[in-house]
Amino acid sequence: MNWWWLIGGVLLIEGLMPLLFTRAWRQTFEKLLQLRDGQIRFVGFISMAIGLLIVWLNR
Repeated sequence: MNWWWLIGGVLLIEGLMPLLFTRAWRQTFEKLLQLRDGQIRFVGFISMAIGLLIVWLNR
């Protein structure tokens, strides 16, 4: 698999939320700004762990 294809896919998926659900995306982003640093780091860690698991299971 090509890294550029992978990055393009991530950007495509990331761009769908603000494109299709602008108001919900904005509200979610505003709530995210109210979280403490530790909470944001925990969400980032869980997201990375799930992504790593998906990549590992599909190798």
